[in-house]
Amino acid sequence: MTVIDVRTEAEWNTGHLEGALHIEWQDILTISPDIQKDQEIYLYCRSGNRSGKATKILLEAGYINAKNAGSILKASQLLDIKIID
Repeated sequence: MTVIDVRTEAEWNTGHLEGALHIEWQDILTISPDIQKDQEIYLYCRSGNRSGKATKILLEAGYINAKNAGSILKASQLLDIKIID
């Protein structure tokens, strides 16, 4: 499972999910080629809007298990991952 924070650098610096990658939503296609297109990918942001856009971009690019985990708080609860500074 891969978790990606698609918020801005400034938002990332205020806290993020432990172990998450940081790729701003508009740059989501710079995702590592090491991440397989059938791998489970969870994306989150502040409210779920930008992660929804990034999820759509990945799905259109052939990533079949990309999922919008919503806000950072929802993602933390859904994935049982703590928020760290």
